[in-house]
Amino acid sequence: MSRSHTYSGNPLDRGERERRDEDWIAAMTTDPASLFLPMKDLSVLVSEGSRETLAWLSAEELRSFGSYSKVYLLGLLDGVAYHAVDVSENGDQLPALSGVEYRYVDVRTAAESLSGPDLGIAAQARAQVDWHNRHGFCSTCGHETTIRRGGQLRECPKCEALHYPRTDPVVIAVVSDKDNCLLGQTRGRATQTNRYSALAGFVDQGESIEEAVAREVMEEAGIAVKNVRYHSSQPWPFPSSLMIGCHADAATTDIARDDEEMSDVRWFHRDEVLKALAGTSEKLVVPGPMAIAHHIIRAWATNEAP
Repeated sequence: MSRSHTYSGNPLDRGERERRDEDWIAAMTTDPASLFLPMKDLSVLVSEGSRETLAWLSAEELRSFGSYSKVYLLGLLDGVAYHAVDVSENGDQLPALSGVEYRYVDVRTAAESLSGPDLGIAAQARAQVDWHNRHGFCSTCGHETTIRRGGQLRECPKCEALHYPRTDPVVIAVVSDKDNCLLGQTRGRATQTNRYSALAGFVDQGESIEEAVAREVMEEAGIAVKNVRYHSSQPWPFPSSLMIGCHADAATTDIARDDEEMSDVRWFHRDEVLKALAGTSEKLVVPGPMAIAHHIIRAWATNEAP
């Protein structure tokens, strides 16, 4: 079954073959047909109207808008090259184009107003610009690196090491025992005392998804699991994670939580979870539809889980 979450649905062709030609990449930065998405401090420029959309500027409009030096190729659509441009050095300046109102929007906030495809592009742009901002120097020798392949990698001119933008896999799982599921609160993150979510954690090196689910649930809740099943995944550009949603059956039920990492872990009955999903529970609040946690919790509660 195909499932689409917030920040997925990016329609751009990443342009793997085109990126091999540095001359072509340079030409696209001045091509009149190319489009550019300004970003300021990792927020995206949107145009306001009956519906907010990503604010794509032409090369000419971008030049009149202000100075810029960090341009990254996002991909191609219908033969047009789309780029992200970091214009943070311009301060609070906005484009002054006739009849259009602009503002910068945090990519997390943008999920409330932008369409699915626009959010997919915004997620790619945020993750890519953020990675380049934080990886300007070679981790092997410390020399300053240069952008190659339109931003798909950075190369060290001194030791010739190649550095690629990373994506960090995170497993997030709903563990169930008959009509009860296991939810928890991560210490320091809960904004409401009754807000709970699925247990989650980064995948370690040399670890499968199934092993990561089992380890994280055991570490956080002291619960052994079995029969781990994949549900769906979600790009999460804060800064660059891939959330891997799963379901699993409990092999044990006695909770022994990690007090340093978790403020609480509990079993919740299906009836209470259904109320929480409907917004009518006084005991439980679960994440909203923006997060994959909402969807894997809902899939379990409504018996749609694999």
